[in-house]
Amino acid sequence: MPVTPHKAQRPYRGVFPVAPTIFDERGELDLEGQRRCIDFMIDAGSNGLCILANFSEQFVLTDAERETVMHAVLEHVAGRVPVIVTTTHFSSAVCAARSKQAEAAGAAMVMVMPPYHGATFRVPEKGIVEFFKVLSGAITIPIMIQDAPVAGTPLSVELLARLARDFANIRYFKIEVPGAASKLRRLIEAGGKDIEGPWDGEEAITLLADLDAGATGAMTGGGYPDGIRQIVDPYFAGDREKAKAAYERWLPLINYENRQCGLIACKAMMQAGGVIKSDAVRHPLQPLHPATRAGLLELAKERDALALRWGK
Repeated sequence: MPVTPHKAQRPYRGVFPVAPTIFDERGELDLEGQRRCIDFMIDAGSNGLCILANFSEQFVLTDAERETVMHAVLEHVAGRVPVIVTTTHFSSAVCAARSKQAEAAGAAMVMVMPPYHGATFRVPEKGIVEFFKVLSGAITIPIMIQDAPVAGTPLSVELLARLARDFANIRYFKIEVPGAASKLRRLIEAGGKDIEGPWDGEEAITLLADLDAGATGAMTGGGYPDGIRQIVDPYFAGDREKAKAAYERWLPLINYENRQCGLIACKAMMQAGGVIKSDAVRHPLQPLHPATRAGLLELAKERDALALRWGK
């Protein structure tokens, strides 16, 4: 059933964390847990959400499961915050079809990586431009291009600015490559008014530098939107010193998630705080080592992360 799209005024700004996909101990979808996860993330201050991204384990889901999760989340959010749906696929036609489906279901935006498969299957720049032309023509909602190392596809500032200039709904860019701040700064300079949303990623590990470079959004992990808001809110209010102090406070946890835990960090925090019943990831992904989990929860407790007490 379609839901009313979110009517938040563009440009979208702030903290838009990636929601994990919740499984039970058997590895099956846990839709009740999924809804509780979404409620927690909104209560924790998320300005919006992203679903079906890499940190959502999109690569272990069947197409039918993707649709199930998408509809369950969009219907449960019911317009409370804007939701970005990741629709990445190598095929131009499949990506366009997924994106049309997301728009019809009420997505505020889609996020897409350039076409890639494995370590060596890439397309040249001409193919990338044609890919995004097909996608842009299929939908009317904004498109976010995810510039991430996992794709292994170089996306030059000149190419990104060209895509924004040539296609009216390519307006958002999640930059999470080495030297992200420098690339964000150059992209804003090259693209001008066509760059509606220059965003930060990679669990916010370079967030302060990226904000200084002009980032207006942060797409992080889902475990502590409340902590990321403590950085972003004062920064946008003009109080960089307060934002810097908050960044320094939360950086050990950000670093631990980024370097030690990966996508399971948010699930471990949510499970420890009673948000969800299981922090299971889908095989062949592996659970956290107990010592790693203990280190994560220690850092989260020291910072009074809402996830550890929301469900208790």
